[in-house]
Amino acid sequence: MTSPLSPNAAHSLPQAITDHLEHDGFTFLPAKQSRAWLEAYGLKDWDSFAASWNHLGVDRYMADGGRYRRRRYGTFSITNETITRKQHQPHYQSRDYNLLNGGVERWFSPITDEIGQHSALLAILQASSHMADTLTPHEDTPTSWHVEVHQFRIEAAAEGTGHPTPEGMHRDGVDWVFVFMVNRTNIREGVTSIHALDKTSELGSFTLTTPLDTAIVNDHRVYHGVTPVEPETPGKPAYRDVLVVTLRYE
Repeated sequence: MTSPLSPNAAHSLPQAITDHLEHDGFTFLPAKQSRAWLEAYGLKDWDSFAASWNHLGVDRYMADGGRYRRRRYGTFSITNETITRKQHQPHYQSRDYNLLNGGVERWFSPITDEIGQHSALLAILQASSHMADTLTPHEDTPTSWHVEVHQFRIEAAAEGTGHPTPEGMHRDGVDWVFVFMVNRTNIREGVTSIHALDKTSELGSFTLTTPLDTAIVNDHRVYHGVTPVEPETPGKPAYRDVLVVTLRYE
């Protein structure tokens, strides 16, 4: 599947946001600002997009033995003209970046064709790649980005917590990381914290609570992690849904 990008690549976030990213290596974007940013790229039909998180497969590669994470996965190539979905492939991270689950090829259920072509996802991919282009020095901007898309659901049960980042404070081994809140039901905690490269100096923290609250991270400059989530009301469904989009040079 290949989709043309909008010919207008001038849409951008407020300068204060890009300045914050350039200065600190990360930013938190509240839902109102994120939605306005993404709607400029054609975001629509959000409800049908978010509903697809009800149809994810269990992540069976959890080295901690947990069954609290559900996910689907897909890869794309993005140039300044097109978004092209790649053939389904495994997700791989070295143990340098993921000590818990790294070092093996992980074959997750693919993102469905419907969601791979959904207007909401295409808007997010276009906006994210344009943002990466804007923030990457011109001489380093790649001809195309290798983009990985993860649909995550972290479930919290009465007998145990769910771990959004079971590997702990980490980097992903990419260039840019975008995390979009999709849904948050009957849970507490799930605080995102950002640390300097020494892993000890906390640079900031925030909680993604509202659909389209967004975190943007320069993976070369900071570590990030999320605290475990617990049900607010035991016995009722409790989960945290996010979309994670990462970009690295092809």
